[in-house]
Amino acid sequence: MLDPPFPTEATTAQRGAPRLALASLSLCMLLSSLGTSIANVGLPALVQAFAASFQQVQWVVLAYLLVITTLSVGVGRLGDLVGRRSLLLAGIALFTAGSAGCGLASGLAGLIAARAVQGAGAAVMMTLSLALVGDALPRDRTGSAMGLLGTMSAVGTALGPSLGGAVIDGFGWRAIFLVTVPFGVVAFMIALRSLPVDRLEKRGDKPRFDMLGTLLLAAALVAYALAMTWNRGAFGLLNGGLLLAAAVAALLFVLVQARVAEPLIRLSMLREPGLRKGLATTALVAAVMMTTLVVGPFHLTMALGLDASGAGLVMAIGPVVAALSGVPAGRLVDRFGAQRMSLVGLAAMAVGSLLFALVPLQIGIAGYAVPLIVLTPGYALFQAANNTAVMREAGPEGRGFVSGMLGLARNLGLITGASVMGAVFALAAGTDGSAVASPDMVATGLHVTFGLAGAMIVMALAIASRSGTPAA
Repeated sequence: MLDPPFPTEATTAQRGAPRLALASLSLCMLLSSLGTSIANVGLPALVQAFAASFQQVQWVVLAYLLVITTLSVGVGRLGDLVGRRSLLLAGIALFTAGSAGCGLASGLAGLIAARAVQGAGAAVMMTLSLALVGDALPRDRTGSAMGLLGTMSAVGTALGPSLGGAVIDGFGWRAIFLVTVPFGVVAFMIALRSLPVDRLEKRGDKPRFDMLGTLLLAAALVAYALAMTWNRGAFGLLNGGLLLAAAVAALLFVLVQARVAEPLIRLSMLREPGLRKGLATTALVAAVMMTTLVVGPFHLTMALGLDASGAGLVMAIGPVVAALSGVPAGRLVDRFGAQRMSLVGLAAMAVGSLLFALVPLQIGIAGYAVPLIVLTPGYALFQAANNTAVMREAGPEGRGFVSGMLGLARNLGLITGASVMGAVFALAAGTDGSAVASPDMVATGLHVTFGLAGAMIVMALAIASRSGTPAA
């Protein structure tokens, strides 16, 4: 039978559905990353609004990050059991409700609680957006889709500070949370219309969710995150106790996973070389990217003499470059393969880190901007390639779990990078951020820190280049 000369309504809808689905997933990534970055700029306003200390209002940011980190794996597993589309819709609704709750909060405790709800929704959106790419789009478009999702994440990160500052000046601190509510409604409506209906395998017994494992993993991750961030990364007795608690909870978690019938994490999957390498390199790369955010403000203000707004503009170069390079990176992955492009991306990151470590202070702003322009596209290329390779290797029934593990590895890398790399910089520069340090001392701290970052990227290159990494 010949195809009709004009597309029917059904064929038009089928062709348009993947685009709408990708639009909804992209909007989910944008909102979840925007929720992270837009709140930081509002902290000074919150100090005044609630007559609170900086350490107290910092929990507005920390609560969001901690919830995302602790729920990422559980969300992925739950999506595999109950349906990724249904759970994503619930996550968008939760994020939107949490955003409204933040904007309407009457006290700091209520705001922090609402941020935790918003973070729970963001965890669902970030985790399942990656998993649903394989369900909603053809295989040959996976790399491009991953690149677009990376672009939207970078756009959200870059847009947060500037949008938040403008909104606060015009409407007050509540508006930085309320502004995401209408976009959440739009994302929900598009996802409801475009995402493929869940098709779960029929089982004789109803699948069980590993609640004990979830609680133990959450306890381990919360304890670890607090140990890494408490007292701005300065290691003390409480930090050591939290690390011990994290280790005990992690050990109990592994023991439980080996015994339960429906484990949260199938330990056998972690024996797969491609997944292990993807997770390890994700954590290392995330720690290095966090270095630019930790070290950048100190170097730009204390060594180069920029004010806060000038430093913010220079630091925005990274997210902007990532946003511009995300889609091209995805296309390169589709054309040349994930394995090859992953190595190219890591090589570019190694060059960028080396430039950071060697460029003299006398070059000025260009000495920071040029290495960042080299480092960031390499990160975008690696992220698109690595996510594509890992998700392609996962079967349809395990995509939620794998995407959750990728999110967990990324967040642990961010937390570790913020604490460890910050401590390395402070030690090398001879300052804790409050003491006065000379420009040369700060530049030395930058060089030492990025020397270590370069070594971490070389380690990631060695891991990624070993045989067994998926080459799809």
